[in-house]
Amino acid sequence: MAKLSLSRANRIISKALAEGVKQGFNPLGICVLDNGGSLKAFQLQDGASNSRFEIARGKALGALAIGRGSRALHDQAKDRPHFLVGLCSVIPDGIVPVPGGVIARNDRGEIICAVGISGDGSDNDELCAVAAIEAVKLIADPG
Repeated sequence: MAKLSLSRANRIISKALAEGVKQGFNPLGICVLDNGGSLKAFQLQDGASNSRFEIARGKALGALAIGRGSRALHDQAKDRPHFLVGLCSVIPDGIVPVPGGVIARNDRGEIICAVGISGDGSDNDELCAVAAIEAVKLIADPG
């Protein structure tokens, strides 16, 4: 199983924060979960609003649950609401089925981690996650 180092997780966060600042986005909370769903790193920008950790983590957990970015969950909400209800019922801390949870893969297609970001609009959160994942030489799967 491919492993994620703390150093790489922190670089992902640093790159995502830099992208958010560059784009002029609202303050972000960035959560990096390893491929087993364990928290590897989290940072919250000054001025971020409440519950950013829980939302960012929920986006990342949802992505790991289906092996694709959380945009895929968002896209399924209309046609398969029963699937989302079921998924929420089996994942203890819940999921957030909107864009902003992105899977990071290595060049062999193995899942290395999931990055969840919350703080701006979901599309902008996703943009920062993709930019950060690609900046550390991984392949982003937003779903």
